[in-house]
Amino acid sequence: MPQDPVSGSHCLVVNTEQTVDVGRSIDIAYERFGDPGAPAVLLIQGLNMQLVNWDTEFCGELVARGLQVIRFDNRDIGRSTHLSEAPTPDFPAALAGDVSSASYTLSDMAADGIGLLDALGIDGAHVAGVSLGGQIAQTMAIEYPDRVRSLTSISTTTGDPAVGQPRPDTWGQLAGPPPVNREEAMDQAVASLRVAGSPGFPLDEAAVRERAGRAYDRALPDRVGLMRQALASIASGDRTPLLRKLDLPTLVIHGADDPIVDVSGGRATAAAVPGAELMVVDGMGHDLPRELWSEIAARIAGLVERNR
Repeated sequence: MPQDPVSGSHCLVVNTEQTVDVGRSIDIAYERFGDPGAPAVLLIQGLNMQLVNWDTEFCGELVARGLQVIRFDNRDIGRSTHLSEAPTPDFPAALAGDVSSASYTLSDMAADGIGLLDALGIDGAHVAGVSLGGQIAQTMAIEYPDRVRSLTSISTTTGDPAVGQPRPDTWGQLAGPPPVNREEAMDQAVASLRVAGSPGFPLDEAAVRERAGRAYDRALPDRVGLMRQALASIASGDRTPLLRKLDLPTLVIHGADDPIVDVSGGRATAAAVPGAELMVVDGMGHDLPRELWSEIAARIAGLVERNR
């Protein structure tokens, strides 16, 4: 089993955590693992999720297959730039069709990822995103086809409101005030995964608590930043027609039991992208169970080989 990149030699830390200017007054915090000459995999997290939510052991699985891994904080989360001076998002108006309160769109978040590749001197990368990160990854593939070598779209959807909707009352069960301390942040992370996680796989509560604690230590929760990220998705519309024009190796992974983004979102993504491979996992919810890390890493490595 690959060692933890933080402490083990198998997953070499090429750079400890750094922050780089990617343009447009945005700084992005990132970590980079593996041989810098190896094919690059850019990992993009979901709504309100920091780079540490890509588990270091999963990064190690990719490095063990001859890849370098870059994980980063999106804007408005973790140690990347928070747009604290931006207008407060108006969600009722957005849901009614008025997205004028959006401070940015998925295109801006995709440009952040490309800016990070530019700063690292990487011409092209294999892009993998989960949930909101999957939407950003799709947007990168659509808008920067010369920079994205393959696409892995996990637990996400196309932007078509007819697919990928959450189960009724799921968001209501997850809603609540931001944590007031580290212990509460860890408790909330466990409680959230009991609602949104994978019913067919054991919940590693100790690992969930450790990651949530690390995230809390890195940066305090930003509830308005979360709202800005969510509104970026709403404001970006349906990508289906543009996904149909993609021409690159694509893997779509989705849990059959995902209560946050219904599996119809993953099926619609795979149907839209020509030649996409669809992996629907029974018992998987809106997370990546440890038991799947090796297979997912192997499939991403397979996309790299197909691109070659």
